[in-house]
Amino acid sequence: MRFHPFPDDLVTAQRSWTDTYEELAHPHATDTTRLRRRLLHLSAQVHFHPYWAHPHPAAGRRELRALVREQRAREGRAA
Repeated sequence: MRFHPFPDDLVTAQRSWTDTYEELAHPHATDTTRLRRRLLHLSAQVHFHPYWAHPHPAAGRRELRALVREQRAREGRAA
């Protein structure tokens, strides 16, 4: 397992964001209002997480998304 500097709750929020985004992007998505609200909530949770209050390279958010994609790929799920 590769070390990453991100807190577990931030990674979990990003994974949930990715799952929700995928579900909303599905052509036959139902209950889109609920999914959009969840996506908005998760976006705020990721964006305003205390981890980002400390100076980090701008690539940190990109690294977080890449980490989630890698984890999902290992689990056999599309990212």
